[in-house]
Amino acid sequence: MFTSKTQIRIHYALTDQMGVVYYGHYSQLYEIGRTEALRGLGLTYKEIEASGILMMVTEIHSRFLRPAVYDDLITVVTTVKELPLHHKIVFHSEIFNEKEKLLNAGDVTLYFVDAKTMKRTGMPESIREKLVGFFN
Repeated sequence: MFTSKTQIRIHYALTDQMGVVYYGHYSQLYEIGRTEALRGLGLTYKEIEASGILMMVTEIHSRFLRPAVYDDLITVVTTVKELPLHHKIVFHSEIFNEKEKLLNAGDVTLYFVDAKTMKRTGMPESIREKLVGFFN
């Protein structure tokens, strides 16, 4: 299992009239966690895309347990629980506040897609090489 942690300070633009993070912004928080998780593996979306592979979001599931509010320092814990074997990868995200209370949990499924044909393709070897050591 591969896990990464990313801290984000909640800024005013992320909140709604009630002062809590607007529900639509959670997918952005997941994306920041996912991007930093890949960076922690030594990969970037830019490099993956330059190799001709796109990572297309196909599903998002989100559970809202407690609100995040303006100026909270949240921690996005991003986990890949299973080594991808084919064309998809699932990132599990949990968002905690500074008191380590779970605020939100979600799963994002992405397909690996050939940038020229827009058809599903297998996981790039560069990603597999970086992840495989976490699943022995």
